[in-house]
Amino acid sequence: MNSSLPNSPTPNPSRQKGLTLIAVAALVCALSFSTWQWFNARNLENTDNAYVTGNVVQITPQIAGTVVSIKVDETDRVLQGQILVKMDPSDTQLAFDQATDQLAQSTREVSAQTINNAVLEEQVKIKQSDLERAQLELLKAQDDLARRNAVASIGGVGKEELEHAAKQVDVAKNLRASAQAALQSTKDQLLANRALTQSASIYEHPAVKKAASKLSEAALAVQRSHLVSPIEGQVAKRFVQLGQRVAPGTALMTLVNLDQLWVEANFKEVQLRNIRIGQEVVLTADVYGSNVVYHGKVSGLGSGTGAAFSLLPAQNATGNWIKIVQRVPVRITLDPNELKLNPLRIGLSMDVSVQTADKSGEFIVQSPRLDGGLSTRAFESQSKESNELIQRIIKSNAVSK
Repeated sequence: MNSSLPNSPTPNPSRQKGLTLIAVAALVCALSFSTWQWFNARNLENTDNAYVTGNVVQITPQIAGTVVSIKVDETDRVLQGQILVKMDPSDTQLAFDQATDQLAQSTREVSAQTINNAVLEEQVKIKQSDLERAQLELLKAQDDLARRNAVASIGGVGKEELEHAAKQVDVAKNLRASAQAALQSTKDQLLANRALTQSASIYEHPAVKKAASKLSEAALAVQRSHLVSPIEGQVAKRFVQLGQRVAPGTALMTLVNLDQLWVEANFKEVQLRNIRIGQEVVLTADVYGSNVVYHGKVSGLGSGTGAAFSLLPAQNATGNWIKIVQRVPVRITLDPNELKLNPLRIGLSMDVSVQTADKSGEFIVQSPRLDGGLSTRAFESQSKESNELIQRIIKSNAVSK
């Protein structure tokens, strides 16, 4: 009796071969992925929670005034020191003119006081001579009286002559006292005048310095009625309108320097264990796609999670608590040449991949920054111009003997 089943399927060699090929291909893919994961992916930390950021500079007035001119608008490119907004200079110009006149007057008064020193010194010499002359006159009168007293007992002089000699002594004494008082008064005037002009230079005199400070303040107010750009960049947003009355600190517009941007990538806390300062970073922007690749470096890690510095930080000490993986901002600097070739904008989304194979860098910045950070020279000319003006006014009004 034949024991084989009459309906058993006949093996299909081609199907078995296909399944074998699929299994081999799956095994090769798995091995390839594992190899790539071991040599590459395990040294990468990726996130798409990353955005372009930069310095947003607010333009605010330092004095109150009425806006009479707006020189730029949104999206305009501006240079450092370029005038952005002008305010009505009438009030500041009036204060400036008054301060100019006051400095000129103070300079002339101090110059006159300085010249009076020499005049008073000469008067002291004259008064000293007058005192010496009065002293000689008194001695002479006293000698005349003494001679007459010596011969009065023998009738050598009359009573009237003797009385006259005595009166001459009294007159001489009064003249000497008057000369002494005049000399002392002139010396006191000289000391008082010297106290007012004891500075080595008229530029250091308190009255002149006070007037110069007022003029410098008024000159700065005139210059500050023209608001200039502290940086080279682009006008991102304009809030000011013509005729608007603005107070110090009012936001008029914002500027952004698109050549100084960086990326803030928000990594999960579990991803931070391998990230170090100085590691290489590869980035792509959604605006350009994967065809444009940026290269950068990790320049710093945030001091806390985003939730810790939020406006309403989480209160985790509550009964209904659910653990949420926190994220820490990581600052990534970009290659300036690549940034110039393919410009970015603040707020654009980025995909970030950090090469974490090299872990020799710092996890927290240990050295203080010594390069001075950000600075501008847009306002240096204002102080320089006011100082030069003060020097000219003092020089033109100072009078020397």
